[in-house]
Amino acid sequence: MATDIPIDNNVHADLDMLDTDADLLSQINSPADLRKLDTQDLPQLAAELRQFLIESVSRTGGHLSAGLGTVELTVALHYVFNTPEDRLVWDVGHQTYPHKILTGRREAMSTVRQKGGICGFTRREESEYDTFGVGHSSTSISAALGMAVAAASKQESHDVVAIIGDGAMSAGMAFEALNCGGEIDANLLVILNDNEMSISPNVGGLSNHLARIMSGRVYSTARESSKNVLSRLGPLWNFAKRSEEHMKGMFMPGTLFEELGFNYIGPIDGHDLNTLVKTLRNMKQLKGPRFLHVITKKGKGYTPAEDDPCTYHGVSSFDIETGESLKKSRNAPDYSTVFGNWLCDMAESDSRLIGITPAMGQGSGMVRFSEQFPERYFDVGIAEQHAVTFAAGLAVDGLKPVVAIYSTFLQRAYDQLIHDVAIQNLPVIFAIDRAGLVGADGPTHAGAFDLSFLRCIPNMTIMAPADEDECRKMLTTAYMLDSPTAVRYPRGYGPGVSIEESLTSLEIGKARTMLQGQNIAILAFGSMVGPAITVGKAINATVIDMRFVKPLDEEIISRLSRSHELLVTIEENVIKGGAGSAVNEYLSNIQSPCKTLILGLPDSFIEHGDTPLLLAECGLDPEGIQKAILNVLPVALAQSVESA
Repeated sequence: MATDIPIDNNVHADLDMLDTDADLLSQINSPADLRKLDTQDLPQLAAELRQFLIESVSRTGGHLSAGLGTVELTVALHYVFNTPEDRLVWDVGHQTYPHKILTGRREAMSTVRQKGGICGFTRREESEYDTFGVGHSSTSISAALGMAVAAASKQESHDVVAIIGDGAMSAGMAFEALNCGGEIDANLLVILNDNEMSISPNVGGLSNHLARIMSGRVYSTARESSKNVLSRLGPLWNFAKRSEEHMKGMFMPGTLFEELGFNYIGPIDGHDLNTLVKTLRNMKQLKGPRFLHVITKKGKGYTPAEDDPCTYHGVSSFDIETGESLKKSRNAPDYSTVFGNWLCDMAESDSRLIGITPAMGQGSGMVRFSEQFPERYFDVGIAEQHAVTFAAGLAVDGLKPVVAIYSTFLQRAYDQLIHDVAIQNLPVIFAIDRAGLVGADGPTHAGAFDLSFLRCIPNMTIMAPADEDECRKMLTTAYMLDSPTAVRYPRGYGPGVSIEESLTSLEIGKARTMLQGQNIAILAFGSMVGPAITVGKAINATVIDMRFVKPLDEEIISRLSRSHELLVTIEENVIKGGAGSAVNEYLSNIQSPCKTLILGLPDSFIEHGDTPLLLAECGLDPEGIQKAILNVLPVALAQSVESA
């Protein structure tokens, strides 16, 4: 682990080293202000920036440990490069809070991830310093490469820098971009912010010294001059090139990147501002594909985050002194925990079960499973495509893979879902977390499309639970099937119903009636069952928990269409192509004259904010649902309903 590598703390301004008489951060309203400072002032600025970040996130909640690890790197980048003319392309937006603070958004940090406030990730509409919008990982090198090629095409001389987190390097997309960037000899600097991977030798004076030498003009000139001479000598050139790579490979893990066509420098201490600034200045003078390897520590400067960077990756408001969350805990388990408990129980009853996650083990509730069944737990890193096809390979040979994945990340493996799982009709279970809106994380993480993109795939069975107990039963139902299945559930907590411990399955394609009313029937899917029941009681409507999006309970839909004047569908998914569309398609096939109303998420990206508030704005709270229903009823019927 990179966190075990010694970091030179003598050059790092920790919080207890703050000069309380100085106040540099308040003077920085843009990187232009930062570049006016002397280099000797930068450690003080970094310490103030780190303290501000901790205090700010303690009040608002948000992403913390990744940003704490990039404080010095962010200061050095904006100090050396002429941003925004020079392009900084960040990967994994969690690490960009220091970037936001230094680029004119210091005071706006009090609004981060709140309705109407600034985004938790980089966003082009928010600032000219946010050159590319991020949310999903591993996109920076591809985007930066595009910008570098565009600059060359337009004969512009600005620099382009991609800053990619080590976790993001586990995705194939990053290596696809590196392969392309080296091949076309793009003028691009890639910085690997390595804070977890144990792929480096110890960082200290020697490796910092080597990095400065190898990025300097003397070494660069000698290297290029030697290439010009030796490249004309055939076999001698090949020998010299192999010798150079061998010598560099003895000292550092850069051979792979050199083979891809990048001039590799590093690793260097990412908390040593003096080394960072000198090395970046040297590398700014170089041309072509360059790769700088920087070692940082997640949670740097805040002990609770250093000790547990995963927990402090994303936090609610907390007490700085103790690190304890200020958010009231609930006794009932959230949906991720319900899934994790089911996974362990099912694994105990069936040795064929294999659990797979693309770097979301904790978020998906798989920690207990990973501890109880380590040989059957596979965290494949940020590699969603691989996760799905890996599961398909397991299923081919008789195992029962369960892929725990966020709805928004399943989008990244859509081809594998169709081509490798569905076409072959393999029994892969998809436990889809974070379905629907996700509040503060905004549109990049919202699970707004899964019902639409899943239900059009042949062989798929799709379920959406109304509560925690139903979630457990649906997971069991999915496991019992011999075909691809998906159970999609929302982020956070359900209504808090009691959960049966038994592993009980449901009848395929059968809904359940929650309320019996007149004239209006509400067909609710998943998280919308609760609001539907509230509305149903208010207007004397029939309420159905549909349970299955595919296959639909066609018998109950047909019966209700004959006995009710209006069928209303409600889902926490986009209306276009979703569950309501499926109901309408069936009614059209049977040529039903029954009037329908489809409610769901609109054809737009929903901004970040508190989830209940966002749902209300989409008309998916009880008040909005009731209003929409009354608006489409004939006057006489609406009046009778309102008086019910």
